[in-house]
Formats: sequence, C-alpha cells, structure tokens
Amino acid sequence: MPEIQMPKLSDTMTEGTLVSWKKKVGDEVTAGEVLAEIETDKATMEWESTEDGLLKEIYVEEGGKVNVGDRIAFIGGEGEEAEGTEEEEKEKEEAAPAEAKDATPEPKAADKKAPAKAKPAPKAEEPSAGGRIKASPLAKKIAAEKGVDLTSLKGTGPGGRIVEKDVEAAAADGASAVPAEKTATPKTKAPAPEISAGETARISLTGMRKVIAERLVSSLGPVPHFYLNIEIDADPLMRVRAELKSGGEDDDATKITVNDFILKAAVVAALREPKVNAAFDGDAIIQYGDINLAVAVAIDEGLVTPVIRGAQNKSLREVSAAVKDLAHRARNKRMKPEEFQGGTLTVSNLGSYGIDYFSAIINPPQAIILSIGAIVRQPIVNEAGVVVPAYRMKIGMSCDHRVVDGAIGASYLKALRHLLQNPSLLLL
Repeated sequence: MPEIQMPKLSDTMTEGTLVSWKKKVGDEVTAGEVLAEIETDKATMEWESTEDGLLKEIYVEEGGKVNVGDRIAFIGGEGEEAEGTEEEEKEKEEAAPAEAKDATPEPKAADKKAPAKAKPAPKAEEPSAGGRIKASPLAKKIAAEKGVDLTSLKGTGPGGRIVEKDVEAAAADGASAVPAEKTATPKTKAPAPEISAGETARISLTGMRKVIAERLVSSLGPVPHFYLNIEIDADPLMRVRAELKSGGEDDDATKITVNDFILKAAVVAALREPKVNAAFDGDAIIQYGDINLAVAVAIDEGLVTPVIRGAQNKSLREVSAAVKDLAHRARNKRMKPEEFQGGTLTVSNLGSYGIDYFSAIINPPQAIILSIGAIVRQPIVNEAGVVVPAYRMKIGMSCDHRVVDGAIGASYLKALRHLLQNPSLLLL
C-alpha cells in the first residue's frame, strides 16, 4: 500500500500541522475512519483514512508541521513493511555483511606475489553519548509505550538498527526500563498561554492566523475598496419572526432566524443585480452563473467562510438548514475541504456580538462583502412626523471598484433593502 502523505486540504494549502492522531501504531484502520486532526491554512479539520489496513508507522508526531505531499504515516497489511527512506537505504548499504560487500576478488596470475588480505567485517554501530539511536519508528513507539531504554539494546536489524522484535524481547525480560525522568511522553498541542494582567507574552501564529494575515494584506492593499452603507426599517423582520415563533417555530435546531432572512435576501438581491456576483481576473471580469454564498463563521482558531453552493436554488428554509449545518460542522472540525472553496460573495454578521456597524474586508477574488450590524430599538420620526420607537439595522457593503461601480452597488443595496423590509417576499 502507498504511504500516507500530508493531504492538500485547501486550494491554498502548502503545509499542514498534525494536531492529533486518532489512531495509534498497531491499530486497525478502515477507509472513512477519522485518522488524524490536521490544521490547514483555513481551519483545523478531521481527516479520514483512504486506506484499509494496520497503522504500521507514524512519521510525524503531534504538533509536527510538514509540507503537503510529505509522508506522515504508513498503513499496511499483515507482514507488509514500509519502504525505507533514502537515508535508511544508505544505512543498509553501509552495513552490508563483509562477505557480500568487502570480499577481496581473486588476484590475477601476475599479482600472486602476496596473499590477499580480506578486510575485517565492520562492527555494529554503538550509539554514542548524545548521538542518534538507530531504531525504526515502530521500535521507538513501542519502547516509549513499554518503558524500554533503547540505549541499552543491541539491534539485530541492518547495521545494528533496533527493530520491533528487539524491543519486545527486552520488554518481555523485564529489563532495560527507562528511568522515570527519561520516559517518553506523547506530544500534545501546547495549550494557549495563560497571560496575567500586566504580563507581556509572545504567541506564535497558527497556520490559519498566518493565512488570514496574508489574505487581508493581499486584499486591502491591492484591491481598491469603496464602501456603501444603508439603514433599514427592521420592524417587518422582527414582526415576521414573532409570527413564526407564535406559530410553533421555536425549536432552536430548526427555527428560521433573522440571519436566515438576511442570507436569503442577499442571494435574491444578487439575482436582481447580477453584476455584484463577479470577480476581477486580470484583463477580464468573471460573472458567475451560480451564487455560492460564503458565510463568515467565528471559531476558536479564527474565522472561516463555509460556502452554500447554488444558493439561488434554495428556499429560505433550505438556506437556514444549510448554514446551521455548515456552522456546526465548522466549529466541530467536520468540514470537507471543498466546502470552504468557491464562494462568490460573502455575508459577515456581527449583530449578535452587539456591533451596530462595521466595514468588512473583501475576500479575494470576490467583488463584494456585506457587513451586518445589530438590530437596535431607537426613536425615529415616522411619516406622520411623530417620534416613535422602531427597530433599525445598519448594513455595510465593501466593493472592489475594479468590478463594481457605485451605481451597481447602490442598485444592489436598494434591492436588498426592499426585500428585508418586505420579508414575506422571501417566503415565496
């Protein structure tokens, strides 16, 4: 079977961090089982095995970072062993038996003046103090689990390499126990440092946070942003939500929220003003046929934007179910790589955090992003000139000026306002 390599779990991923192994060496693995948690440039997600067999070797410990395509494990059948690395093959060649490697050829007749002297067979290498112990990954793993001191063992493998049977034999004899202070412990992901008041700390960036930083710089710098803002009457939204609730729609798992109305309205408004559903592509503008709605979701590691594909073909209830499912799986690291890719416009809602208004940064190559503020109750002057309380909501729109002009952006926001102030249209 092929060795398992660090997978490319996103379109921009070049390296990954092995957060945790869900299986240990010797465990049986079936295709589709979760094998490990891997942190990519977009999120930390569970990764499923593509092979059946036994997990024979683990090459990358928890917390290790490797490039896409580098080997991380080996899954094989009974009796099947992983091929050695180039370094290991070199060790085997160097440690070949003297009679096979160093035998002196029969001298020619003209050279029979002195008897030929064979070279002595090389001695098995002994690990030097502080030097590298020559042992297979599986042997090291078993030694750590059973408390066997590898420095006290003589290997029977090629070149004196310690192999699995050497460790098992030592463990069976009850000898070579590692002193308590030397016992290997599995590496786990370091917890976030606790910072006391007045204390300064340096916190290393995660892979996701690095990419967020790079993406924001590549957006706000090169992409010419401009911003449009509207304030809408949110009374109709609150009214229809109350009607749904009174009609029995009060199950937290399935209820349609105000945010669902906003997402559906963003899609329908893009159908009415399709030029916003586009991207800049050098010497051309790509206008997308489908509206793939990206929804910003906050998780512990940062911000992800799972995508509702073909959102224009989904009803309000289908959009509601899709976003709840995506958000739940994003927070529980159950997303598939393709579910983060291909968004054509994004909605970011910070209203639940008490933010009244903000301007979001465009997610390239998309041309727009909506920033949704909180619904607040405040006094307004109605059409009769009377001051009355009302629900209001502010919406911002960040636009790539290379794709979207002010008039196009204004047309889109006009359609969005009309839909949100007449939410019954979104129920059709």
